[in-house]
Amino acid sequence: MSFTSSSFLIFFPVVTALYFIIPRRFKRTWLLLASYYFYSSWNPKYSIMLATATLITYSCGLLLGRAGKNNNGNQKLRKKLWLVIGISANVLMLAFFKYFDFALNSLSGILSFIGISFITPEFDILLPVGISFYTLQAVGYIIDVYRGESASEKNLLSFSLYMSFFPQLISGPIPRSGVLLRQISENRDCDSFDYNRVKRGLLLMLWGIFQKLVIADRLGILVNQVFDNYANYAGFEIVIAAVFFAFQLYCDFGGYSNIAIGAAGVLGFNIPENFKQPYFSLSVKEFWRRWHISLSTWLRDYLYIPLGGNRKGKLRKHFNTMLTFLVSGLWHGASWHYVAWGGLHGLYLVLEDVLKPVGQFLRKLFKVNTACWSFRFFRGLLTFVLVDFAWIFFRANGTLTAFRILKNMISDFNPWIFFNGSIFKLGLDQKDFVVVLVALLIVIIVDWMHEKGSVRDKLASRNLPFRWLTYFGVIFAILIFGVYGPGYDALSFFYFQF
Repeated sequence: MSFTSSSFLIFFPVVTALYFIIPRRFKRTWLLLASYYFYSSWNPKYSIMLATATLITYSCGLLLGRAGKNNNGNQKLRKKLWLVIGISANVLMLAFFKYFDFALNSLSGILSFIGISFITPEFDILLPVGISFYTLQAVGYIIDVYRGESASEKNLLSFSLYMSFFPQLISGPIPRSGVLLRQISENRDCDSFDYNRVKRGLLLMLWGIFQKLVIADRLGILVNQVFDNYANYAGFEIVIAAVFFAFQLYCDFGGYSNIAIGAAGVLGFNIPENFKQPYFSLSVKEFWRRWHISLSTWLRDYLYIPLGGNRKGKLRKHFNTMLTFLVSGLWHGASWHYVAWGGLHGLYLVLEDVLKPVGQFLRKLFKVNTACWSFRFFRGLLTFVLVDFAWIFFRANGTLTAFRILKNMISDFNPWIFFNGSIFKLGLDQKDFVVVLVALLIVIIVDWMHEKGSVRDKLASRNLPFRWLTYFGVIFAILIFGVYGPGYDALSFFYFQF
């Protein structure tokens, strides 16, 4: 059940209405049932995996909590044992369902390279949707309890809802136990209906749907056409597809996150933002503080810092950075082109750190005004080019394919496609091209306004006619310009595959 499907348009209002009507003692049970129904709509078998991960993590959390009451040697050993068991169980489930075939195929490739014949057995392993996200959520909870940063949750109902809360279950944001679990466990005033809170949540959902249906899905038509048939395209045709993919992914995943955060907000739950105008970043380091924030902070707190972070010298810092981003790439997908994408970002960050003194020296030598608009624009453009170059590896169907795409991109210089009408033969006709460019301009303007404060707060301060004209304008834009697939169901969100 996708957020932009007709089924969700029925499911969410019904769940929300009953949530505010039923007595408080039944609210968590109702949300848990709704969450499992939502997840089962993809495939009922998925719920078995989610329930298994929930019970394992809940049990390990309880055992960690009990072991943590005393600090003698045996108790410390038990804590480490339950920590290892909890993390290993969740990671092994993820590894089996997501990486088993990848590992076999990689082994087959290595053996074939050295002349050993290896027939790869065929397994029909079903990848549970969202498993990458709720695995990180479970592992983060176990580590938080082990560190004493969160208390172990004793109520199985509350913990089950924490693991399965439907707005963020499939593709995040990845909530921290100290944020979401606390809200679920506490008796909260926001369990009752609040008009302003509901309105803010619905507005964020509306904006996310606009990003997805009007922009991301329309951009996806051109991106899929060029990337899936890259041998037929060259030069600026591939450049356009690469730039459009950067915005497709942003509006797709950013739109999903906005719908998820908005839906949670309607129900009274506060989930932190997952994107913060990432393409306004002036460095790759800043980009990762703005892009997929919940994953970035998870990797920082549970992988990079435990590895030593930047506390053990420059070489160790660079090694930790590279390893973190290689893991990030592998987490995104069981394929080497995702690892290459992660490695590129790790390399970018290492080079930024190594070359930072050189940049400071040159700016001082040539008396560069770093506060002027042109300097910031140049840095932002350079950052976008680097990020977009890496996105080619992310979008390509394989590492070799990515290099072939890059070869085609530099094999021809064809700027005339912008003037002879060839640009409208890449999958989008002239009308669709104009629609998507106008919509992208709206996104850029909204992001620019958001840099200076909440757009929803600014809109709320306007007069009622202006506000409602804006609301209906977005709704009509979705209805008129939204791109739909067969049966009027929107195309799948890109990050569902992870």
